[in-house]
Amino acid sequence: MISTGSHPALLWPGIFAVWGQVYRQLPAQYEDLYNFRDSDKAYEKAVQVTGFGLAPVKPEGATITYDSEIQGLTTTYVHIAYALGYIVTYEELRDNLYQEVATNRATANAYAVGQTLNVLGAAIYNDGFTGSAFLMADGQPLLSANHVTALGGNFSNMLSPGVDLMEASLEDACVLLMGMQDDRGNRISAKPLSLHIAPQEWFNAQRILKSTLQSGTANNDINVLYQSNAFPQGVKMNQYFTNPHAWFIRTDIPNGMTAWWRDRPIFDQDNSFDTKSALASTYFRLSFGATDPRGIIGSNGP
Repeated sequence: MISTGSHPALLWPGIFAVWGQVYRQLPAQYEDLYNFRDSDKAYEKAVQVTGFGLAPVKPEGATITYDSEIQGLTTTYVHIAYALGYIVTYEELRDNLYQEVATNRATANAYAVGQTLNVLGAAIYNDGFTGSAFLMADGQPLLSANHVTALGGNFSNMLSPGVDLMEASLEDACVLLMGMQDDRGNRISAKPLSLHIAPQEWFNAQRILKSTLQSGTANNDINVLYQSNAFPQGVKMNQYFTNPHAWFIRTDIPNGMTAWWRDRPIFDQDNSFDTKSALASTYFRLSFGATDPRGIIGSNGP
């Protein structure tokens, strides 16, 4: 509860500045990390169903070979509620001489909610190589060399061993994506969309992707990543990534990194009849996750 004792200096005139309550908010960087959808249920499920394998030779007079679909993994998105509020006593509202402090409280609440969303959105990426807090439906971390297929095979969506961000490692990641198969072993069309990096790699990423020639060399070879526009959605810096050596590529595979809004942030205000205190709060409910591991490629550099 915010009372007259919370900041007694504000009860006296002569203060030329009240600072630290609100700073400029960072962009909603979590929105770059997921495809967002709206939900009207307590949870959402995604069920994998495989296609068919290759068509075999049909000898003359022989019957046709028939294949069947196979149900694979099921991913469940459970929406989690978050809320943050504050209470201000009637006396504090009456005696506080600096109106901007009271006015900024709602802004500070929105600021905290924005910070929360950015931290939550980055958390799955920060845990992407360890799986200590988030596991895919196959029991593997988000980035793994041993993702499980519906038929019991394995595939990788990471460079192993981990490699730092450089032109060659980005090309290797693109090659890995070009060789992706579905769970029946069929080749699929998969392309990179955007590169996601921590602030420590911002300048390096710009040099790599925007140099017309090979970056950091005396070679006269073209920079194929630049010339082919390999990352059409560009570089996305996330200031909430905690591992400066980890980098990620979002792909155009459907149902990759997915987030659900059950309730977008709602700001409410009320007053207590008994205490005359003012109450304000923000409530929101959502879930973050991933369905198809092919939706992201990554590397955890040494």
